[in-house]
Amino acid sequence: MQLTFRKLAIATLFSLGTPLLAHANDISIYPAAFNAINPNDPSSALPGMEDIDIWARIRKGFGIPDLENPLVDNQTQWYSSRPDYIQRTTVRASRYLFHVVQELEKRGMPTELALLPFIESAFNPQALSTAKAAGMWQFIPSTGRDYNLKQNLFTDERRDVLASTDAALTYLQKLYGMFGDWQLALAAYNWGEGSVQRAVNRNLAAGLPIDFNTLSAQMPNETRNYVPKLQAVKNIIAVPGEFGIELPKVDNQPYFVTIGKTRNIDVKVAAQLAELSLDEFKALNPQFNRPVIIGGDDTKILLPESNAEKFKTNISKFTQALSSWTSHTVSSARERIETIASRFGTTPDVIRSVNQIPPKMVLKAGSMILVPKTETSMEADITPEMANSARLAVAPDVPDFKRIYVKAGKRDTLASIAGRYRVSVVQIKQWNSLRHDTLANGQSLQLQVPYQTPAAAPVRVRQVIHAPAKPIRKAPAVVAKNTRAAPARKGAAPITLASESGNRRR
Repeated sequence: MQLTFRKLAIATLFSLGTPLLAHANDISIYPAAFNAINPNDPSSALPGMEDIDIWARIRKGFGIPDLENPLVDNQTQWYSSRPDYIQRTTVRASRYLFHVVQELEKRGMPTELALLPFIESAFNPQALSTAKAAGMWQFIPSTGRDYNLKQNLFTDERRDVLASTDAALTYLQKLYGMFGDWQLALAAYNWGEGSVQRAVNRNLAAGLPIDFNTLSAQMPNETRNYVPKLQAVKNIIAVPGEFGIELPKVDNQPYFVTIGKTRNIDVKVAAQLAELSLDEFKALNPQFNRPVIIGGDDTKILLPESNAEKFKTNISKFTQALSSWTSHTVSSARERIETIASRFGTTPDVIRSVNQIPPKMVLKAGSMILVPKTETSMEADITPEMANSARLAVAPDVPDFKRIYVKAGKRDTLASIAGRYRVSVVQIKQWNSLRHDTLANGQSLQLQVPYQTPAAAPVRVRQVIHAPAKPIRKAPAVVAKNTRAAPARKGAAPITLASESGNRRR
């Protein structure tokens, strides 16, 4: 993704004449609200902020009836026997927990729901399942669109900390409204609301109870274990000392503030100006799919409060272009990546990397890709409208022609073979160094036919020299599972073990 030194030098020199004070004029900082104590509810009074942490606040808001069954015991034993896993996951969660708890309390929802990403994704906002579910809360694309989570080439709000949390809590509230039971709502979050509703209807028709323990007999193994997993984590968070677990201290105060950004800025530049490592910046801002953040009225960047102040100070002194990327629309299928790279002074590997183009694939006409800015395009930022309408389509890179060999029959002539394979007599003579138009019975001829043109007489094809390019096999995505897709498959092990990064197959 690195630009060449020449490109960076050009960007720097060109930007020196730009009114750089504008860099600091297109940002705004929105501090996170702190609402640990409800002044209208004396029972909510807690000690001073310095005396409590987020875990105490979560315990105080527990509101889902405890589930008791052997699966809860099994899951509690599994998690508690892995203190290192608990430690890594809770440290990762510490960035997000205050915000999630804050939002739950605003809605009057049980605070143990803040632990649900522990089950969904191990609090990894970059999690992506084999069913294309993404983010801490694991939304598949269609459900994400149902809850207004923007998904385009540049942004995927299913991974956005603020947007995905809001959508997940809205969805959970809807499910609770349907079933009037948090355990069934959680089962529906995993199995699907239609599946749970049908199970409820069957039990009602049979005069049977409709609680989770009773209905779980109809559920796939994954869902049967899903609610017990949350109960197991809740048990450990409630009394970690009894399980030999030491939770990391997480202050009961905001971890981040929100920055509004209206102009484009490179991800690396933003991290640099905020004085954050790239990994930490991406942990708070995992929604950005490309190395440039498209600025706009709705663009939000999350930063720790002290780093937000550093960002504001540093950007006011920054003397280079904030963004080194612009867009290019592929005009035709013949416009190859190598040609584009040469035109914009970079390499094909850079073009493929920043645009996530697989090897041995070519771009289709109409695709919009990122390219380095040049002397004449330093101010050509990508707009939100361009980003929303951008598309990238690829196809296998196959040769235009393939070489085949045919044998002439008794009645064949050069003209008949040329017509059959849609080539010319002159071409056949050139390919085979023929001086005459006559053919002998059984004479072998070499032809170069269009790759997509089917041979009319396959029985006469003796050999294919250039076989079609094999399709690219995509590497499997292994991070978390899909909780809003089709019903979980049957036949899974009774206990599905979550991995550190949320690698759980359906």
